[in-house]
Amino acid sequence: MHLPLKGFRVISAEQYGAGPYGTMFLAQMGAEVIKIEPPGKAGPDGKRRGAGDTARAVGPHFLREGESIYFQSFNLNKRSLTLDLGSDEGQAILRKLAATCDVVANNMRGDLPDRLGLTYEALKAVNPAIVCAHLSAYGRDNARAKWPGYDYLMQAEAGYCQMTGEPGGDPQRMGLSMVDFMTGTIFCIGLLGALVDAQRSGKGRDVDTDLLSAAVHQTSYPALWYMNNNDETQRTPRSAHPTATPSQMFKAADGWMFVMCQLPKFWDILTTRMGRADLKDDPRFADNADRLANRDALTELLDAEFSKQPMAHWQDLLAGHVPVAPVYELGDALDNPWLHEIGMRDEVAHPDKPDLQVLANPLKFDGERLPNRAAPLLGADSDAILDDLGYDANAIAELRASGIV
Repeated sequence: MHLPLKGFRVISAEQYGAGPYGTMFLAQMGAEVIKIEPPGKAGPDGKRRGAGDTARAVGPHFLREGESIYFQSFNLNKRSLTLDLGSDEGQAILRKLAATCDVVANNMRGDLPDRLGLTYEALKAVNPAIVCAHLSAYGRDNARAKWPGYDYLMQAEAGYCQMTGEPGGDPQRMGLSMVDFMTGTIFCIGLLGALVDAQRSGKGRDVDTDLLSAAVHQTSYPALWYMNNNDETQRTPRSAHPTATPSQMFKAADGWMFVMCQLPKFWDILTTRMGRADLKDDPRFADNADRLANRDALTELLDAEFSKQPMAHWQDLLAGHVPVAPVYELGDALDNPWLHEIGMRDEVAHPDKPDLQVLANPLKFDGERLPNRAAPLLGADSDAILDDLGYDANAIAELRASGIV
């Protein structure tokens, strides 16, 4: 498969979720992504502590000690170089490596890229075309630059928690770390935009995003409703859409399903296929505004109808005609045969598990999913990368002995 980023080289000083999620897209699209990880400090027993991306230690499931399943979620297709960026020798290696690369990415705290030489200003002398991409919690150019921050904090501050859940209930976060994933994707978009320009102009630059800015940006149309009309979107029963109805969860005989009549035609099709022309003719439900005003009554009537049959019946009756989906448990969602049919489940070989199950990338090129390989063991590529930079075996052994790699 001809991958679109083959031949591009990316250094990424990254850890945990958001940054690694974004750079994994680059690696899956064919870029050589070199993941810089701290070598740790040797203790009295000779073991190094603080080594590697902190995600390697996130439980509860491990392939071996210090190699978590969690880590595999964000680091497929990458290489691993251990390097102490806080040392002079580590900085010298970084600059040598940057001279051979197209991008230096990081998702460090906002005050650290300057300190660790990961900015365009620090690297332009060795590579004028280098793109330096930064993902932080709150940005690098404001009073919060030194603040640590995580997804859940952003969900709280950007208003997500107060908008999520049933009316009158406690604030709720999303079930997944969606701000990390959204910010990693935005990070990747900005990085690629800067890279396209650097390829044309020969001049690189810094490109920044941060978790809070990305989270606020995703408030989207409710944000504009509030800023322009002082209309503050509230929680709705059954996770209903704020303006269209019926567009919410309903009870089938064997569980929940989501039905979305976002357009007037879907309401007409729904009532026709259900054999409930009486609902379409009911003046309480004549148009969307009427249905919205009488949503509680409509929910009760539709629940009574949907509860007569299992979800499979309604899926067969409505699928392809009215937007409908089962509300699955996570296991059912991942065991859904449809994922196998469309190739969204994949298997890669790992030294500790030859049949490691992973998710495929959601992108297709020329109709094909992108190829995957397992995330690297810690420092698995250090010797090869240093050898390419001109360090011989003795020099590499000295770097390792001194804790630089």
